[in-house]
Amino acid sequence: MSDLGGLFQVLHSPWVTEKATFCLGQGNQVIFKVAPTANKWQIKAAVEKMFKVDVLAVQTVSMQGKQKRVGKVAGQRKDWKKAIVRLKAGQSIDFFEKS
Repeated sequence: MSDLGGLFQVLHSPWVTEKATFCLGQGNQVIFKVAPTANKWQIKAAVEKMFKVDVLAVQTVSMQGKQKRVGKVAGQRKDWKKAIVRLKAGQSIDFFEKS
């Protein structure tokens, strides 16, 4: 993972929801949507290198895709993985920079 291309293969996108915003304010935690094959060490290294912050802990959750139906056709959404990253006190990642 010496290049930035490897970082984008691990971290897909930030997961910005009401609960994620609450976690950022209360527990200094940031939530990311990550590759299903990524492990905690890869996620930690990618966050530290990309955002230049210190990561204290990483928790991962494998989310199952929901069953969906459109008329008679039944399908299923993809399975995905999210990572809850706890940052060192006093550090933060701002996804919405103020101009």
